[in-house]
Amino acid sequence: MNIGVLGGGSWGTTVAHLLSRRYDVTLWARNASIVQEINTHHTNQRYLPAAKLSPKLRATDNLRAATAGQSVLVMAIPAQNFRAVLTDAANYLEPLTPIVSLSKGLELATGARMTEIIQRVCPDQVAAVLTGPNLAQEIMAGFAAASVLATPDPTDQSRLQRIFHSSLFRVYTNDDVIGCELCGVLKNIIAIAAGMSDGLGAGNNTRAAIITRGLAEITRLGVAMGAKPETFSGLAGMGDLVTTCTSAQSRNHTVGFKLGQGESIDRIIEDMFMVAEGIKSAPAVLRLAEQYGVEMPIAAEVMQVVAGQRDVQGSLRALLRAGIGREDEPF
Repeated sequence: MNIGVLGGGSWGTTVAHLLSRRYDVTLWARNASIVQEINTHHTNQRYLPAAKLSPKLRATDNLRAATAGQSVLVMAIPAQNFRAVLTDAANYLEPLTPIVSLSKGLELATGARMTEIIQRVCPDQVAAVLTGPNLAQEIMAGFAAASVLATPDPTDQSRLQRIFHSSLFRVYTNDDVIGCELCGVLKNIIAIAAGMSDGLGAGNNTRAAIITRGLAEITRLGVAMGAKPETFSGLAGMGDLVTTCTSAQSRNHTVGFKLGQGESIDRIIEDMFMVAEGIKSAPAVLRLAEQYGVEMPIAAEVMQVVAGQRDVQGSLRALLRAGIGREDEPF
């Protein structure tokens, strides 16, 4: 089996590495120096420092070489570039090739999820998402992890599960594509809020409150959009939320932490070379919340801080002053 992986960042490289131990995998990256490093030294120091990649993994900066004739195409492209790359890749795809998204964001201009983009650009292809609490550096270090493969058809679920599953990377199946994909998007915004709290030194109790109230918040929006509520208590939801809100390896938590310590959002973005999807997805998420009539007070405060309309202390005070009621109501 031949598999193409588009995107040479930390997660794309990690998934390509995992797959290459059993299949012929070609990883596409824009950066020619990264391609050369992977092929020559079997490393990607920019995104995965000190990690050793499978010597079987091949890299290329030629999109056609990574796409044409592949049995499965894996998309590890940031959300705002996802459509453009897929549109180019579609010229080389074989009919009915499954396309699996690893991206955890919404397209800012349209609010579209990545599987929706796949269905629009490649309507004849199977669209799936692989998501969960998966920190690339831990997986490359050999630690066990679990993920969720979501696509509607049970036959496609089983086929793709067999491809991605291994002893240390357990892959479960789910038919709730909307829920699994939204979990991956929405938890990034809550992770920024948790990071802001940690940056202020607000303590474990406050972080726990943000995580649990954040889970209630993202579940409300997901259910309003057609997701299953139980998805949000699983790996894609609670699992990924806890990891992203507590790990120093989480880019979104790091953004929030630095905001809490007083750094400006412009400086934080300037210093980062990897995308923190929560920053870019927040406006699209709030537009969806308005469209579906769902209150998302935590996401709204994060958006105001990221947009420079409120400081972190003011945002936390606003949440603490909000009215309270039943636990199944907003913050």
